[in-house]
Amino acid sequence: MANSFKKRGQKFIKKFSKASIKVSEGGKEHIKENIFARVSHIQNVKLLILEWGLLVSALIMLAITQAFWFSGSYAEDVFVSGGTYTEATIGRVNSLNPLFATTNSEKTLSRLMFATLVAMDYSGHEGPGLAESVHASEDGRVWTMKLRDGLVWSDGEPITTDDIMFTLGLIQNPAINTIYDASLNNVDIDELSTGEIRFTLPSSYADFRSALMIPVVPQHILADAPVKTLVEHDFSVNPVTSGAFSYNATQVASMGDEAVYYLSSNPSYYLGQPLLNNFAIHTYENKADIIDAINAGTITATAELSGNDIDKITSLKYDVREIGINSGAYLFFNTTTGAMKNKALRVAVQQGLNMEEIRKNAPGTQAVDYPLLTRQINLTNYPKLPEYNFVQATEKVASVRGTGQIGVNVVTVNSGYLPAVSENIVAQLKELGFEAALTVYEEGQEFVANVVSKRNYDILIYDIQLGSDPDPLPYYHSSQAGAGGLNLSNYRNSLVDDLLIGARETLDTTLRAKKYETFLEYWVQDVPAIGLYQTNATYVYVENSRNFGERVQLVTELDRFVDVSDWAVVKGGKNLTP
Repeated sequence: MANSFKKRGQKFIKKFSKASIKVSEGGKEHIKENIFARVSHIQNVKLLILEWGLLVSALIMLAITQAFWFSGSYAEDVFVSGGTYTEATIGRVNSLNPLFATTNSEKTLSRLMFATLVAMDYSGHEGPGLAESVHASEDGRVWTMKLRDGLVWSDGEPITTDDIMFTLGLIQNPAINTIYDASLNNVDIDELSTGEIRFTLPSSYADFRSALMIPVVPQHILADAPVKTLVEHDFSVNPVTSGAFSYNATQVASMGDEAVYYLSSNPSYYLGQPLLNNFAIHTYENKADIIDAINAGTITATAELSGNDIDKITSLKYDVREIGINSGAYLFFNTTTGAMKNKALRVAVQQGLNMEEIRKNAPGTQAVDYPLLTRQINLTNYPKLPEYNFVQATEKVASVRGTGQIGVNVVTVNSGYLPAVSENIVAQLKELGFEAALTVYEEGQEFVANVVSKRNYDILIYDIQLGSDPDPLPYYHSSQAGAGGLNLSNYRNSLVDDLLIGARETLDTTLRAKKYETFLEYWVQDVPAIGLYQTNATYVYVENSRNFGERVQLVTELDRFVDVSDWAVVKGGKNLTP
């Protein structure tokens, strides 16, 4: 049986081998006959082959083009969630507790990590924040605030009116020196049974809503902390937050004051979790270090530079935005001591300065002629400013000077366009007949304490914040003259005092406008100051990132975070729906 199967197998293999050889020989003959034998015929049909080749290539290209065209019709490249946005700021971070934020770095971190009771909206006015509503009584003395429902801290605990009352109590505590205490002086605060909070003011205040731009701190974390050691509490280095981002970690540089503060998007944020996964704040000591970081491409953006720093940026991947904020540069006369207490000389300077030449030294800015901005309030009647007349101005100076000299001490700070503008003003003062000298100081507490507070100047060229609501009282009311006050001109006029208080206390917008129009008449006539230009915020950012929207009006540079939930650095495809 075995031999029989073996013989059959051998026969099959022999037959299969013969068949394979036959097929192979047949295939070779077929290839030789149909391919190699016909190669010589290509010469006769080469044009036809070329035409077919071009046609096939054209069809392939058309198909690829059609695919790209159709993909563009149903998809687009848009910003999506993810990524890290890094801003550079100046100043050391001594505490992450928002009640003690003083440096630019601390203020920036406070805005990112802590929501406020009232928040700035896109139009540059106060709107809802943690509070869903704030209402005033008819006389403007009683204000009632209602908290939003469903607010949550980054650790999952609810944000309640107990947290609000706790925070307000800390601010009003005389043992704690916070940056918000002046806003709530002599204000009675009560929690109502409905979960609302009532503020009773000693007098009417039309813009009290702005005083409620206060960050809230958690009672469940800080309730047992001794008041005097609040700054030293662990909360100051590892806070629980309520804003768009929560604290993650800090990386301190081995040398200098540089540090990086890493924040993560907060899914509990009341306006929705941001698109960005992370936000990092890189603190630096000065502008030069920030410019180096920009040129090295290590940061996404910064708001610390000014227009005259832009030419130092060599990197081509950054764009620059210049946007006006509610601040203005003014020339303040010291009206109580020195040469400028003479009103005739102030009038001469007002008439003799060529403002067009001065403002050329602040390119890209808008002129400011009055202590109020049109975006703050629309007035019907503005007093007419004196026309420029150099000859008449020099005659007025000469009539006061006689045969002597009128020395004028002009001071400013090394910030933005102020030094260049001040140099031009001093040159014009000399042409008018003054013996003028300029001193440029570095910004900081030393300048404020030794120069501003003591009014050690005849003329101060300075940038001041004007706020969202028109309220020039701090700068021109006699109660603010002298050390510690913001009346930088030491200007005193009892009629102006009444007008400013009356405007602050009335909620009637028409009556308020009339009072401010009358105030402006005195301001132009008495010349405590001269308007120069509206300050710009300069924002440098990587061109393929998205930051605050074009329709956002900034009151201060910090208001750029009004729409931080929409900021992004990552792009991806998105299908379009029909």
